[in-house]
Amino acid sequence: MTDETNNQGIPEPEGASDIIETDYDIGQDNIETQVGPFPVDIHNPVFVISALSVILFVIYALVAPTQAGNFFSGVDASAVEGCEPGAFCDIGLRAFLTSTFDWFFLMAANVFVLFCLLLVVTPMGSVRLGGADATPDYGYVGWFAMLFAAGMGIGLMFFGVLEPAYYFGTPWGDEPLGVVRPFAEDGTLIEANVQEARRMALAATSYHWALHPWAIYAVVALSLALFSYNKGLPLSIRSAFYPILGDRVWGWWGHAIDTLAVFATLFGLATSLGLGAQQANAGLEFIYGVPNNITVQVILIIGITAIALVSVLRGLDGGVKVLSEINMVIAMVLLVFVLFAAGATAILGEFFSGIGAYFQEVIPLSNPFGREDDGYREGWTAFYWAWWISWSPFVGMFIARVSRGRTVREFIICVLIIPSLVCVFWMAVFGGAAINDMIANGADSAVKANVIDSYVPELSLFAMLDSLPFTAITSTIGIVLVIVFFVTSSDSGSLVIDTITAGGKVDAPVPQRVFWCTFEGLVAIALLIGGGLTSLQAMVISTGLPFTLVLLLMCYAIWKGLLAERKLR
Repeated sequence: MTDETNNQGIPEPEGASDIIETDYDIGQDNIETQVGPFPVDIHNPVFVISALSVILFVIYALVAPTQAGNFFSGVDASAVEGCEPGAFCDIGLRAFLTSTFDWFFLMAANVFVLFCLLLVVTPMGSVRLGGADATPDYGYVGWFAMLFAAGMGIGLMFFGVLEPAYYFGTPWGDEPLGVVRPFAEDGTLIEANVQEARRMALAATSYHWALHPWAIYAVVALSLALFSYNKGLPLSIRSAFYPILGDRVWGWWGHAIDTLAVFATLFGLATSLGLGAQQANAGLEFIYGVPNNITVQVILIIGITAIALVSVLRGLDGGVKVLSEINMVIAMVLLVFVLFAAGATAILGEFFSGIGAYFQEVIPLSNPFGREDDGYREGWTAFYWAWWISWSPFVGMFIARVSRGRTVREFIICVLIIPSLVCVFWMAVFGGAAINDMIANGADSAVKANVIDSYVPELSLFAMLDSLPFTAITSTIGIVLVIVFFVTSSDSGSLVIDTITAGGKVDAPVPQRVFWCTFEGLVAIALLIGGGLTSLQAMVISTGLPFTLVLLLMCYAIWKGLLAERKLR
């Protein structure tokens, strides 16, 4: 058994645990040196390959933004033979990947949900992370706060209004499962279609924010926690593959896995940071008249990255944990305000009906074959699963860092089921308020104007708040939430990437985390300049696709690892 010093901050298992005996010492391949006044402790070659690739990507996107934009987003129809004038030929990276591999993303996500539910109901659920006698490092309040801030904060703020409102009234032919539209061609409301459109909007939104994404996070987090806290291996993605590869995980197979995890994490974070900058900019324009353009968004990313650096320097407990708890309180205040201001009785009814609709439609929505709603399945679901998967190394490692001492059953229930209910409730409140505004105000609805009539997704939240009292105050709170979620995501993301590129060390020099925090912001800027939202989404899918295979293999490794733990009891 390795001691705590050799484990570089990873506690020894407490009580019975199936330690994996290996000659590998954490950090044995690292380069330890001094660059000026800064200590350096980096894994060779994971850090070198990852850092150089990211630097080259940023240079390419900034030097050739037009070429980068065409590659990520597709090109104008006038440049493609056979395309109609005014049309947009989706031959970019994102469109190719979502239309070709949508079935793979959907089937893989289904596997993750079924696997997690299997662990809950089998004896494997009694295994305790950290050894039979381990106790939790954090209480429930702090644990949930960090989990939400890192896992879905920016996404809930950006899509909480947008997604239900879009599915309710989309005029672009990508209605979930082909449900009827509630608006006629002239924009008038068709009363007979309202109830079914509302039901499907909540079901289709819940599908993207409930069991499936949290199962993706749970698989990665459980594999990292199990093989680090119970088996004595480094806190790195490669460790989960020891049952499959043996000592080869310390060679090029492991280097490739960890490097892929760095890319997936970095581009998944960059997408969220880009979305957050666009939404914050839209809110500033909506309330204070600040211009909404790339320049302002770049300034926002630079400023917020600077704040994130301060949080990085304060560490996990003094930075991420404190900000996460503050953010959770502010988010709950905004949630309660919208709930009561928009009509608590009606929205609570929609929440319960939405849960019923979700369970009724989850199987049809999970089926990738024989469907005609390509816009929803490819444009939304495939992108979402790739996004969650690309975030999974980051969120999974972060959840693993704060989940020691929980049983597998407790871990799965808390990470999978409880957050799913909270996300569905959030969507029912914000989305329900938006849908009610469109029904009540019709052509005068700001939500309808910015989501259905003219698709401006970053304004959807503020358009909904405009229909409620104290718009300036609540919109400002919304901007603050987006920014603080931005900071916590950047901080915790840099912590995770630094751990991977330091060979599993959890106490590597702080300047390395500063480096990754800085480059997260630079990648977000490069992608915004090189094609905007579509380029952000394209890179998420391109890194999420190969990492889906990694997660599927993780399920097998987890099962083998838990079997060994059960034999000790």
